[in-house]
Amino acid sequence: MEIHDTLRPGLLLLATMDTKGPEALYLRDTLRGLGAEPLLMDLSMRYGDPALRSEISAGVVAEAGGSSLNVVSGRREMRLNMEIMTAGAAKIALGLLKEGRIRGVIGIGGYSGSFMITAVMQALSFGLPKLMVSSAAALPGLSNQFLKTSDIMLFHSVVEISGLSGPVRNVLRRAAYALYAMIQGRAVDPAIDKERSIAMTMLSTCEQCARSVRLALEKQGYQVVGFHAAGIGDRVMEDMIADGMFHEVIDLAPGGVGEHLYGFMRDAGAHRMESAGKAGIPQIISTCGVNHITPSRSMTRPEHVARRKYDLDGFRTWIRMTPRELREVAEVFAWKLNKSTAPVKVLIPLRGWSSVDSPGSPTYDPEEDAVFVRGLRNRLKKEIEIIEVDANMEDPEFARAVMSAARDAL
Repeated sequence: MEIHDTLRPGLLLLATMDTKGPEALYLRDTLRGLGAEPLLMDLSMRYGDPALRSEISAGVVAEAGGSSLNVVSGRREMRLNMEIMTAGAAKIALGLLKEGRIRGVIGIGGYSGSFMITAVMQALSFGLPKLMVSSAAALPGLSNQFLKTSDIMLFHSVVEISGLSGPVRNVLRRAAYALYAMIQGRAVDPAIDKERSIAMTMLSTCEQCARSVRLALEKQGYQVVGFHAAGIGDRVMEDMIADGMFHEVIDLAPGGVGEHLYGFMRDAGAHRMESAGKAGIPQIISTCGVNHITPSRSMTRPEHVARRKYDLDGFRTWIRMTPRELREVAEVFAWKLNKSTAPVKVLIPLRGWSSVDSPGSPTYDPEEDAVFVRGLRNRLKKEIEIIEVDANMEDPEFARAVMSAARDAL
């Protein structure tokens, strides 16, 4: 790939020029008028109007993806073509980012274009401004596919990005101003100091514990970065740990491990609770939400309905795990934690594993929780310590126990 050396664009603009050419050029001109230096990359899967020129052509992108535009344009396998163009665009974008040539990314597209462009954005680092202008942003079930674990901002265009009508120009100008504002100054830098940063999972049902631990660690000069452990947030945490952004992990809410085992709503992926062990950083593990499952309505079976349950609100119900499920999850926990190359401590609150798991709650059952603990003890390597605390997860005594274990590991 050859890009003229004198170009030092501050922004990367992604579009399919065969379908969004005039609109992409209008957005590029608007960004230039604001004082930015956009670099337009074409992700078209066929030849378009040669008069609609981009700085990085579709042919260059296809070659970076291991093919050619001749091959892509002559083939009807759209999924494969999209994968080639996405891979090539991501490779080029990562190279530009590594060279320090871009400080933000913006894309415009419909259904297919948004899939391709957000896939490129997902390959780029946390903290880099990413703005996707899409007419498909509000289609049911698509926004989570566009975002996944990336910090992309979705801008729903409402109108189709087709032609330069007044509404389309309005959308594109607002998007240009939004991205340009985001790249001003250095305030958008992630600013994570690995030696002083700690990743911590949290849920509303262990919020008091998480808040107490965070405040105590911040007083000691540590930066605590919280992740909402409902399936997506903890996936992001695993990615950031793998990227070397943290010194320690306090995993208060690793329920996504069991949810993945059964395919339920808090499913945090196959590699949940593995990145810290591979990275060789200390882990403090606890059990908020581990003894409950959250099947979606479509996955709820009659035997789930018959179980003890707790309604968190009008949308979320936590269902008590069975002893068999607790044993199975303990086995997975042990398998993952045993691979760690750094210290691991597991803290078990004996009087309930969350704020909704306490005496009087329909799902409170310390005797069944002990099934999980026994399974863990029988399988964990001897170097991993299990610390039982005579308190509820949300009691001050438990937060102090977490702090003590964290200090020992730091």
